[in-house]
Amino acid sequence: MQRLYAARFGDLLAGDLQVFGGPSTLEPLAGRIRAEQVSIVLRNTPLGMVANILNAATLVMALWGSPDQTKAILWASVIIVAAGFVGLRARSSFQSVKPRSVSRRTTQNLVRNAFLFGTWWGALPVLFFSGATSAAQVVITCLSAGMIAGGAASFYTIPIAAVAYTLPIFVGSMLAIAWVEGAVNLPVAILIVSYAITLFRAVLAHAFEFTRRFILQAESENAIRRDVLTRLPNRFSFNERLENALVDAKQFDQHCALLLFDLNNFAEVNDRFGRAMADALLVEVAARLRRSTRESDGIARLEGGEFAIIATRDIRPDQIRSLAKQIIDAMRAPFLIEGREIYCRASIGIALAPADGLDANQLLRCVDTALYRAKTLGAGSIQFFSPGDDEAAARRHALERDLPSALANDQLWLAFQPFLDLGSDRIRGFEALLRWQHPTLGPIPPSEFIPIAEETGLIHSIGHWVVKTACLAAARWPRDLRVSVNLSVVQLKNKALLDGIIVALAEAGLEPRRLEVEITETVLISNFEETISFLQSLVSLSVTVALDDFGTGYSSLTYLRKLPLSRLKIDRSFVQDMLTDADCAAIVRSLVELAHELRIEVTAEGVETPEQLDYLRCVRCDEAQGYLIGKPVRIGEIPGIAAEPVGLEPGI
Repeated sequence: MQRLYAARFGDLLAGDLQVFGGPSTLEPLAGRIRAEQVSIVLRNTPLGMVANILNAATLVMALWGSPDQTKAILWASVIIVAAGFVGLRARSSFQSVKPRSVSRRTTQNLVRNAFLFGTWWGALPVLFFSGATSAAQVVITCLSAGMIAGGAASFYTIPIAAVAYTLPIFVGSMLAIAWVEGAVNLPVAILIVSYAITLFRAVLAHAFEFTRRFILQAESENAIRRDVLTRLPNRFSFNERLENALVDAKQFDQHCALLLFDLNNFAEVNDRFGRAMADALLVEVAARLRRSTRESDGIARLEGGEFAIIATRDIRPDQIRSLAKQIIDAMRAPFLIEGREIYCRASIGIALAPADGLDANQLLRCVDTALYRAKTLGAGSIQFFSPGDDEAAARRHALERDLPSALANDQLWLAFQPFLDLGSDRIRGFEALLRWQHPTLGPIPPSEFIPIAEETGLIHSIGHWVVKTACLAAARWPRDLRVSVNLSVVQLKNKALLDGIIVALAEAGLEPRRLEVEITETVLISNFEETISFLQSLVSLSVTVALDDFGTGYSSLTYLRKLPLSRLKIDRSFVQDMLTDADCAAIVRSLVELAHELRIEVTAEGVETPEQLDYLRCVRCDEAQGYLIGKPVRIGEIPGIAAEPVGLEPGI
C-alpha cells in the first residue's frame, strides 16, 4: 500500500492529470506532453520573474518608513535575486532547441521550485499584514491576489505546479486575515476561498483541454508518421529519426548503425499470390522484426518489402552483426498466410556512423550499396559497407542506365554452345547463351546483368528477343539439330510468355520439337504448381523441357517424378569432381540410371577432359557439353561445327 501511495504521489508531482480525473497518457507520449508543458512554462517564466521583481519592489515602497522596512528589504532581496536567476535560466533554456521529450524528474523539479517561490510569497502576508497600515494592507492583499492569479496563469498547463505555487500564498493570506480582528475578515476570507477554487477549476479545465488537444495532434502526427499497413514508422518518420541520430553523433560523439533489410522475393509473392496476401505477409514480417530487435532499435518500413533499423546502442560491429543474424534467423521459418506456407528470403546491408559518414544521404547510399552486395551473395547474406563497394555501386548504376538501350543498339547477342551425342559423336544441338558487349565496359557476364534485367522488368522484352532470335537461327540449321533457351523465375510469371513462344516458332517456321526450354530448380521452389501447368502447355505443343543444374537445388527427385521432363542436365560441380571423388562419381552414375528408368535423357555439363568424357560414356550418359566439346560461338561458326564428328581434343 505504501508503494502504491508513493507511486501515486510521484505521478502527482510529475504532472499526471489522471490524478485529477484528466486524460490518461502512457510513455513516450506522456514525455512529449511534459516537454510541451514545460516549454510553455519556460516561455512565461521570464515575464513572470519580472513581475516578481516589480511586486517585491512595490512591497518595499509600501512599507518604506515603517518598523518592518528592513525586514521587507531582506524579504524582497531574496525574491529579486531568485527571480533574476530563474528568469535568466528560463530565457536561456527557452532559446535552446526544445526537447522532444521531458522526464518525470524535470517536471518534479519544476513543481518543487514553484512551491519554494509560492512559500516565500505566502510568507508575505504572515510577516507584514498584521503590523501594516491600512494602505499597506491593501497593497499586500492586492499583491497576494495578483501572485495567486499570476501563478495560476503561468502554470496553467501543469495544475500541480499551479497548486504548489498558489496554495502557500492562499494559506498565508488566510492565516494573516485570521490573526487580524475585524468584522470584514470573514467575507474577505470567503472571497479568497471562492477566488482560489475558481482559479483552480479554470487551471484544471485549461490543462485538460490542452492535453486532449495535444493527444489529438499527436495522434494525427502519428498517423502521418506511421505505415498504414504494418503500423511501423514510415519513411518520413525514419528520416526524422535518422537525422536526430546523426545530430547526436555529431554533437556528442555518439555512434549509430543503419541496417537495411529487404525481402528478396517479395515481388514474386505479390505477383503469385496477389496484393492481399502480400500485405498480410508484410504485417507478419513487421511482427517478427519487432520481436527480433531491441527496444532501443528504431524500425521503419520504407517501401515494398524493404525495412530499415536504426540502432543507437550496443553498436560494435560484432553486436550489429549478431542483431542482423537474429533478424535473418527470424525470417527462416515459413509464414502461414491464409492457410499457405510462404518462405521469405531476406538480405541485410549495414552502414555505420560516423565511420561511413555523418550525412543522411551519404549513409543511405552506403547502406543501399551494402544491401546490393548482400543480395548478390544470396538469400540470408549480411554485408557491412566497405569503401570498395562504391565502385561496384557505380558500375551497377551504369549497367542499370545502359541496359534498356542495349537491345536497341545491338549490344546484345547470342552465343551457341554445342551438345555432343555420346553415342554417335555428332552435335545434336546448341544452347543459346545471352551476351552483352558494353561499348565502354566491354563484355558483361550474364551473372551481372541478368539480375538487373529481372529487377527492372527488362527480362521480359530481352527474353522474348532471345527466344525469337534462337528460333530464327535454328530454322537455318539441319532439321536434326535443336536449340535450347533458358527461362528465369521472373519470365515464368509473365502470362504472355507462352503466346510469345508460339509466335516466335511460327515466325521462324521452326518445328516446336526442335525448341528446348531450360529451367532451374530455383524456379520450382517458389512457383511449383504454376510452373508445371506452363510446362505441360509447352509439352502439348511438342516443345521439350530440360531441368538445368540438376542436383544443386532441393527435392530434386520430386521434380523428376512430377515434371514433364525430356532431359536433365547434371551440374558441372559433379562432373568436375567425379574422377577424384567417389561420391560424385556415384551420384553421376545413379542420376543417369534413375533418369533412364524415368525415360529422361541426361546431359552432363562442364566436360573439360577426355577422361571425363570416357567416364560419361561408361555410365551411358546421353550427351555432354563443355569446353572439350566446344566453346560458345557466334551463329556464323555453327555450320562447320555441326557438320563433322567431334574429336576428343580440348578446345574443339
